[in-house]
Amino acid sequence: MTIEWADFERVDMRVGRVVEVADFPEARRPAWKLTIDFGAQIGVRRASAQITHYAREDLEGTLVVAVVNFPPKQIGPFRSECLVLGALDDEKGVVLLRPDAEVAPGDRIG
Repeated sequence: MTIEWADFERVDMRVGRVVEVADFPEARRPAWKLTIDFGAQIGVRRASAQITHYAREDLEGTLVVAVVNFPPKQIGPFRSECLVLGALDDEKGVVLLRPDAEVAPGDRIG
């Protein structure tokens, strides 16, 4: 399916820094609860992410890419406020999309 450029421009993808990783035992599929800082303009958002093959220590402090303009989604007792992006790998599951150099939280992806 082909989309128009204007459709792509409506998706607001930003770089964020994971500041907290918490267990999510209520999730149907194994997941972490992430708290992500997107800088002064957007602030802090929370997300549920099925990336449990990453250790908590490897996630805390790392940069991620997320869509920040979806409406919040209720996932069990947790309200997910953004969508962390990753590649879907048959063996590893979700492999995070991340900048390959240090950039500021809140920087736009385009």
